[in-house]
Amino acid sequence: MPPWTPLFQLAAGVITDTGTLAAHASLVAREVGIPAVVGTGDATRRLHDGQVVTVDGGAGLVELGRP
Repeated sequence: MPPWTPLFQLAAGVITDTGTLAAHASLVAREVGIPAVVGTGDATRRLHDGQVVTVDGGAGLVELGRP
């Protein structure tokens, strides 16, 4: 949602349950230079505070831990 976009400057990456490559989250993430994976379906239910994840926007992958 657009009200979240000021927080993107503080984030290392963006993961959303819904959206497309043309979605607001994708466009803003690209503008601020962080990776984004959108349209995961259930990532925000499966991920928890404090977990370290790797966000590969090019491949569309979200993985637990560092590469």
